[in-house]
Amino acid sequence: MAELFLIRHGQASLGADDYDCLSTTGEQQGRWLGEHFARDGMQFDHVMTGTLRRHAQTLNAIRHALPTLPAQCEIHAGLDEYDFYALFAALPDEHRHLADAIKHGSREFFKALRQILHLWTEGALDERAPETWSAFQQRVANARIAIQQSGAQRVLVVTSGGVIGACVQQILQAPAATAIALNMQIRNSSVTHCYFNREALQLSSFNGLAHLDDPQRHAFRTYG
Repeated sequence: MAELFLIRHGQASLGADDYDCLSTTGEQQGRWLGEHFARDGMQFDHVMTGTLRRHAQTLNAIRHALPTLPAQCEIHAGLDEYDFYALFAALPDEHRHLADAIKHGSREFFKALRQILHLWTEGALDERAPETWSAFQQRVANARIAIQQSGAQRVLVVTSGGVIGACVQQILQAPAATAIALNMQIRNSSVTHCYFNREALQLSSFNGLAHLDDPQRHAFRTYG
């Protein structure tokens, strides 16, 4: 069977005016991941990302240490993260208090985001959110199908935590709550490994950080 390596982008700029940009930590995470692949002699014959800048920047950081990556990259919008700022803005009046979490640091932000994602999957945000949960699920499924039909033997995909969580949930045929629980665990630059053919996709490992195993790199194990 062919292999798929789902990579969550490096640390972005949570709390900054422009989230969709890697921090210096995120750049370093990507370079170390590229070095890890290079040491293992990994060769990829297909590369995919979403349309987001943090995806492209992470791929470039990996490529810095792994120049053997294919020069051509397939861009698939199904690999883009859901718009969490739009979900906060779409809160109905009875849940508007959750929007204040953005002002109170990353811990409160992620706590509120978990609640908002549950509201989203239940359809409570459908009237105001730019994308429904079912639409998000469908575009992730479309990206997964594109990977399976690529004809490649080893695929590197740089995407976002919500997409990886939803993809694994779909592979496991689990409920929506599983996608949220997985999403909340996925760390920056982590590797989720799968085997696939045109008919099926099987999970092998989830959320790996072998490139950050060195104790001196533990501070680079981030979620944002």
